[in-house]
Amino acid sequence: MTGRSRFESRSDDVMASSYPEQVTSQGVDNDDSGSETSSIVHNGSVISTVPDRHGFLGGTQYSTDPKQQTVPAIVVLRREQKWLRMLAHWDRVMNANYKKVRERCRKGIPPSVRPRAWLFLCGGKLLLEQSKTLYKELILQEGDARWVDDIRKDLHRQFPFHEMFVDQAGHGQRDLFQVLKAYSILNESVGYCQAQAPVAAFLLMHMPAEEAFWCLVSICDKYLTGYYSQGMETLQIDGEILFGLVKKVSPNVYKHLKKQKIEPILYMTEWFLCVFTRTLPWDTILRVWDMFLCEGVKIVFKVALVLLKFSLGRAGVLKKCPTMYETLEVLRNPPQAIMEEEFLINQVSTLQKNTAFIKEN
Repeated sequence: MTGRSRFESRSDDVMASSYPEQVTSQGVDNDDSGSETSSIVHNGSVISTVPDRHGFLGGTQYSTDPKQQTVPAIVVLRREQKWLRMLAHWDRVMNANYKKVRERCRKGIPPSVRPRAWLFLCGGKLLLEQSKTLYKELILQEGDARWVDDIRKDLHRQFPFHEMFVDQAGHGQRDLFQVLKAYSILNESVGYCQAQAPVAAFLLMHMPAEEAFWCLVSICDKYLTGYYSQGMETLQIDGEILFGLVKKVSPNVYKHLKKQKIEPILYMTEWFLCVFTRTLPWDTILRVWDMFLCEGVKIVFKVALVLLKFSLGRAGVLKKCPTMYETLEVLRNPPQAIMEEEFLINQVSTLQKNTAFIKEN
């Protein structure tokens, strides 16, 4: 799936179809006159003037609710200290005690060390050290006009309500362009695939452009090898593997999908190619990525299995899906409750323990 693709149909893409160079606004009455925040109208959508804790000004990911601290502050502090010690001796720790690293990733990486931990986990740090000047050299090149044109068309579609990307002339879209262009030059056989854009944008929200670039290289070339190539043969093969796993995890869902002849590629493409960055709530995405960058693509499989099982496997749901249309609609819009951080991560952990057919490291 190179160049243009099905991702253009997403609702946030439509709302962001023509961003100006600067945010133009007009006042909107705020019901709470004592509130420290206010709202503006931006391209027909009402957004906040103050970002939420993840940097969103509006859209489906925006939330004014503070994160509920389920882990005591003293525990978070201890975890931070443990991660800092691991990162200071990374090679030795990974070689001697990978299972401990995996356990700590499954518990959730503390936000204060998450960007650095991700860089180390995926091998981006090593790639950067091996080619210290390469990124700077790549961004100075013009790139293939075909890919450059496609990249420019996609910039405004990536998290358009996030403070980094809301301004067309801002550093967020500029860095995103450079990262994607650099990858298209580095890996000419792949070039640019539209699904790489949300992955790169997600990384840029957490780290500088050069580090995000090397993380993207690692994800595209090692974690999701072949996913972004034209024809998507690897993705189709993994789709069949996923379908076989559904048969073991949720036989009734498997029978339903088989009866309606719904190919896996119809519902799992965006999940796998974008690593759930366009599907799950933000706190859940962060936890999924903590595990994904440690354990690899099998985490993507396990999250997909949870979504399939609890979207379609709930009591009475299959009866409400007499045709392919209703079934795919459910899978495109999973119930919010099953995507919440605590529920989904717990279910993935249950799969970790109970599914011997998904091999553990």
